[in-house]
Formats: sequence, C-alpha cells, structure tokens
Amino acid sequence: MELHAELEAHIDRWRGYVQRRQAISPADVEELEDHLREQVADLQATGLDDEEAFLVAIKRLGNLDAVSREFAREHSDRLWKQLVLVPEDSSDAAAPRRELAVVLALAVGAGLAVKAGLTWIGDGEVLARNLGLLVFPFLAAYFAWKRRLTGQVATALLVPFAALAVLLNVYPFAAGGSTEVLAALHAPVVLWLLAGVAYVGGRWRSDGRRMDFVRFTGELAIYYTLLALGGAVLVGLTFAVLQVVGADLEPVLEDWILPFAVPGALVVAAWLVEAKQNVVENIAPVLTRVFLPLTIVMLLAHLAVLTAAGGLVDVDRDLLILMDAILVLVLALLLYAISARDSLAPPGLFDVLQLVLVVAALAVDAVMLTAMLTRIAEFGFSPNKIAALGLNLLLLVHLVRAAWLTVGFLRRRRPFNDLERWQTRYLPVYGAWAAIVVVVFPVVFDFA
Repeated sequence: MELHAELEAHIDRWRGYVQRRQAISPADVEELEDHLREQVADLQATGLDDEEAFLVAIKRLGNLDAVSREFAREHSDRLWKQLVLVPEDSSDAAAPRRELAVVLALAVGAGLAVKAGLTWIGDGEVLARNLGLLVFPFLAAYFAWKRRLTGQVATALLVPFAALAVLLNVYPFAAGGSTEVLAALHAPVVLWLLAGVAYVGGRWRSDGRRMDFVRFTGELAIYYTLLALGGAVLVGLTFAVLQVVGADLEPVLEDWILPFAVPGALVVAAWLVEAKQNVVENIAPVLTRVFLPLTIVMLLAHLAVLTAAGGLVDVDRDLLILMDAILVLVLALLLYAISARDSLAPPGLFDVLQLVLVVAALAVDAVMLTAMLTRIAEFGFSPNKIAALGLNLLLLVHLVRAAWLTVGFLRRRRPFNDLERWQTRYLPVYGAWAAIVVVVFPVVFDFA
C-alpha cells in the first residue's frame, strides 16, 4: 500500500501518542499500526481520500484504553493481561523470568565468544577487526527472539554479516596499515545498522521504525554507561579490599572480568532499554536539555581552537581526528534530541538552541573540510584523508539540510516530522559509506 507523505505524517504522530502509553509495548504498537493501516487501505478503496480515511480509521479504533482492553482479551499470553485487565493468575507471569534467562544466556555467550577470540586469535590487529563480528550475533539474536523475525529477514541479515566476516579475514591487509585500521573502525557501523534492521523487525523502510532505533541507540548508550560506571565502582572496591590482604586481581580482571563484562553488558543494556522504556523516556528530554547548551559552548570553544591553530596545513592531524569524533558525537546528540522530542509540540527555546548547535557544528565542519582539502593539496591523498574527507562531506550535507528544515519548523512553514524523516532517511548513507571504506578502500589502496 503506497501512502502519501501527509498520511504517513499523521500515522507517525498517532504512533508517537500510542507509544507514550505505559501499558503498550513496542510489539503491540506495531500490531495496532498494522491494524490502522489495514483500515486506511480498506477505506481508501471505497473512495475516501487520505485524510478522511485516516480520521475514520482512528475513530474505528476507538478509545485507546478500550483498544488496550480488547487486545488484552485477545492476547492473554502477553503482559497485557496483567497491565490492562484485573490481575489474575496467568502462565504469562513466567515471561519476564524467561526473557531474563534468554538475555543472560546471550550475554554469557557474547563473553565466551570474546574470550575465545582473545585466546585463539591472539593477534591484536586481527582481533580488532573481528571484535564486532564476535558480539553482533548475540545482540541480533536477542532482537530476533524479541521481534520474532521471519526467515526472510534473518537471511537478509546473515548474508551481509557473512560477507563482511569473510572480507575482513580474507583481505591481505598490511600489518598495522591504514586500510586495516579503517576497516576495524568502520565495520562496527555496518554491523550496528544491521542490528537496527533486526531491532525494527525488518521494517527498515518505515521512518517511524528507524526513529525508534535512533531513540534506542541513545537510550542504550545511557544504560551501558551506567552499567560501566557501576561495574567500575564495584571492581575498584573489590581491588581495594583484596590489596589489603595482598591479593592481585589484575590478571583475573584482564583475562576474565573484562572479556565477559564488556560485551555482556551490551546485551543486558539492550534488555534494560526494552524493559524500562518509560523510565528512559522521562530521562531523555532532561538529558537533551542539559547537554544541548553545554555542547554548543564546547563547539564554540573548539572552533576558536581551530581558528587559532595557525595555517590550515599546519593543523595537527590528531586534532582533526579528535574534531571528527566530536562532530560524530554532536550528530548523535542531535539525533537523540530529535527522537526525544514530542513531534506535536510547537516550536520552543530548545528548538532554537538545536538550530544554534547545528550552525556551530556546520562552522566547525567547514573549517575542518578546508583544512583537510589544504592538507590533501599539500601532501597528496591517503586512505585516512579520503575517509575523513568523505565523512565530513556526509556530515556537511546532513547538517545543512537539518538546519534548513529546522528554520522552516521555527517559522511554522514545515512540520517537525519533515526534520525527523530527514534524519532517519539519511542514516543508511553513513552505513553505505562505512561499507565502502571496509570493502573498497583496501582494494583501491592495495591493502596498505
């Protein structure tokens, strides 16, 4: 069913409203949306236009609480029955424990895979190329179990994963060469977008689903950071206690704790995001409001550092790499801020701050592009320079369009959904560029 952009915007707004209901899980939101789309298609077939069909379909869905109760009666094997209807004994009471068991098993599996890689691969450079490949299957397996992926979607994930694994291990990289480092850095980007396909249940073409994945990524970073900080405190206290009695925990930390904790925490953090979505949704707007102005100040300070660094040819290479990392971080914050915002709310102060952030990032990106082009003209091409130049050009296009759409929204000439759609539809471009760096660059630059 081919839907017009305005109708898709209506459905995205409705979906955002439904997602804010505490009793409705992501899987059930998908089922509600499918039901809504079927209703719209049936009504369009009778001759109604998009807006009329949408309004009538919403009316047929009825009051959301009533719909929730109806779903609860039809799906008694879900948590719906406990959350929406009067609590009663149900076999579904074991579902949370079953999911926790699956998560812990996958977390341990990820740890075992990394530990095996450390033991059998040995070579640090080869391990760096394969680290994402060792962890990705367990995270994707959780999403596949959670979303009940079809065989077709699973195959669509398995083929590029297998191809990436083969190339990363068959290519005759020069030891410590630039293309090997670039491949190790960009392969996780490709894997993360593949994980996104698993997260959205294969419905990657949906703007709403992709924005869900953006929101999930931001929330995952929050939970993973909290787990890492908590784990660091516990390990530090344990170290302190054991040092008093003369025991050395460092070999155990390096050989066992870190290989299991670092990848395992990623799977556990993904489960926590799924289980505690409403809690994080309350935190997300607060975090974006705190970090947006702070990031603007940081960017302006970095812009001052770049302009004061002297001739653009003499700008330190490490500084350019660091600024690229900062721009990626700024982009991640921008995406998370957009995903955490209520799309129905009118323009406000933080939308203005968001525009200031984008303009500051554009200024930094423009200075960096000038510096990179100057260095290429002076010293010639290299894999690192071309990879960095390509990333900065992608960021430039992304930020320019984002600034334009934000201005249109602030002037009330464009809906906020236009800005959301641009962010999500541009994400695959980064994945395509990462794939080019991994697959094409080694061949073009003779694996150097």
